Amino acid sequence: MGKTELLLTIIIFNVFFAMFIVAVMIYIRKYKQRKVEYLNEIQLKNEIHQKELLATQLEIQQATMQQIGRELHDNIGQKLTLASLYIQQLLYENKVLDESERIDQISQIINQSLQDLRSLSKTLTDDNINQKDIVTLIQEEVDNASVLKKCKIHFEHNCKCLDLDFVHKNVLLRITQEFIQNSIKHSQCENIFIILNTSEENLWELKINDDGIGFDIDKILSNGIGLTNMKNRTAIIGAEFNLESNANKGTAIEIKLKKLP
Repeated sequence: MGKTELLLTIIIFNVFFAMFIVAVMIYIRKYKQRKVEYLNEIQLKNEIHQKELLATQLEIQQATMQQIGRELHDNIGQKLTLASLYIQQLLYENKVLDESERIDQISQIINQSLQDLRSLSKTLTDDNINQKDIVTLIQEEVDNASVLKKCKIHFEHNCKCLDLDFVHKNVLLRITQEFIQNSIKHSQCENIFIILNTSEENLWELKINDDGIGFDIDKILSNGIGLTNMKNRTAIIGAEFNLESNANKGTAIEIKLKKLP
């Protein structure tokens, strides 16, 4: 074999070897791309499955609440109404002044209980949520919680007409209720601030914070059902959820639903 043939053989071998290396690199690159695409697909499916699971849990929860609301209205409500009628008849027939005053007090208690029961039943059956806008619903919750006089609750908004469907209104209302209840029970706060706004960047943004004692976020997130429920509800509607809490500086949550680009 001459030098020319040997040199040509070496060149051809090097060319094929280089082509082999390039082919291997392309295969490895495509394999990594397919692996990333596969993992992304699995993650997307898991996220969709998780949202469907959370939505199903919410539907079951709402159906249960509606059943309880109807039972309160149809069963216990009717019994309280009947008891109120009996008391009114007893009050009419009784002629003893002291006893009449006591019966009248009992009648007032029953009537107030009946009114509270009807309000609770209406809330549980979701008629209240369907018929009212989110600003009114939050304001009603603020008014109800303020009756306890445990702390001052401040509500501000820039929403003249925020048109939300049932699911979005339900999520925002339940999260607001959860935060207020947790703050009143655990935070030792003097004030709770609620802000609901719309902006150019966000369809809406809900901010709630208190000036209480705060807590360790890591411990609460691992054990706290209330905060887990807030995050899960936020995930159902595809919104962002942020939580901050510092010792003696209070707790704050921020929920945003961004506009599509």
